[in-house]
Amino acid sequence: MADAERVDPILTAVDLLAPSFSASALDELEVESEDLRVRLVRSSSPAAVESPAPGAGGASRATPPTAGPAPFGEPTPGMRFVTAPLTGIWYTAPAPGARPYLQVGGEVSAGQVIGLIEAMKLFNEIKADVTGKVARILAESGTLVKRQQPLIEVEPG
Repeated sequence: MADAERVDPILTAVDLLAPSFSASALDELEVESEDLRVRLVRSSSPAAVESPAPGAGGASRATPPTAGPAPFGEPTPGMRFVTAPLTGIWYTAPAPGARPYLQVGGEVSAGQVIGLIEAMKLFNEIKADVTGKVARILAESGTLVKRQQPLIEVEPG
């Protein structure tokens, strides 16, 4: 359990440090505070970044992490992503065993709660910013999602 408790501060530190690190000319950054240690290392070659298989929701070729505003790829033409506003553990239902907030093929409205992200022991309601039909649920419940990672794909309507 101690490892799980350490994850949230580490992810928070990475989220705070990564933009400045990406914008800098540094190749490596290591920060240590009390029992927390974070080390960021710039890849020497953009080709070293592996891309997901086509159709897996990722980019179709390898790109450096700072290549653009959509690090997780683009939605299918005519569709929109609803993305995670913060890093944490994603949950598709309000409680274990409860009915999920959304189902593929179901309707979603702008402002509707689509799931929860647990970050630093707080549960944050995640709301849709688009109205339409749920085409795909891209993040599995109980898994770690990163800020700006697509959670669902919606056909606006």
